[in-house]
Amino acid sequence: MYAEERQQEILRRARTVGRVDVVTLAEEFAVTTETIRRDLTALERSGVLRRVHGGAIPVERLGFEPELAARDEVMTGEKERIAKAALAELPEDGAIIIDAGSTTGRLVQALPIDRELTVIVNSPPLATVLATRANLTVIMLGGRVRGRTLATVDDWALRPLADLHVDVAFMAANGCSVAKGLTTPDPAEAAIKRAMIRAAQRCVLLADHTKFANTYLARFAAIQEIDVVISDTGLDTGVAAELAAAGAEVVRA
Repeated sequence: MYAEERQQEILRRARTVGRVDVVTLAEEFAVTTETIRRDLTALERSGVLRRVHGGAIPVERLGFEPELAARDEVMTGEKERIAKAALAELPEDGAIIIDAGSTTGRLVQALPIDRELTVIVNSPPLATVLATRANLTVIMLGGRVRGRTLATVDDWALRPLADLHVDVAFMAANGCSVAKGLTTPDPAEAAIKRAMIRAAQRCVLLADHTKFANTYLARFAAIQEIDVVISDTGLDTGVAAELAAAGAEVVRA
């Protein structure tokens, strides 16, 4: 097993059970405790784990919200596959919203060059990438930029959304479940996401399987408001069945 694969499995276990232990991990992976400590250090530098005595816990347990750069470095293969699967949900022409996020950022990179679209975003980094594409008309929502997510929020982002109608909104979430809906740590960002969903004829959620184990402070949608959930093959089959029973089409890319 390569180091990156082992680290992804360590992160998965930490999020599942709430804590991982150095000695136990070393025994299960048949490596030295020094190797596991290096893995935990790498994951902590990525902003997804916090080292504690004898092991580590996921940052979600501490109420932290990892910065965009840290989130962009984990589950990279899964995010690429999710983004490619999301291309099937694009209209032939018309308007779309792309929410700020690391997985939606992969969708921005994958957008085809032969389709005329108006793309509305609330992320300056995504707008910068999109603005160079001759086939796209890019609308950037204004407002305050949150440092952690680089997403624009508050009234200057909310007010234009009230007067817009798009074919599809491609949404991101920090947490998702049938019981609690779609959640995110910041109420201001939740308000923008809620307005994006209201502005869209169809809504597509892009979320890797780790998002379905978490619930955060601010709810912005019920799962019944989402038409399609695109995740990866790590999504638990029971969770996928619950999502489908609630009315969402589920794609495991």
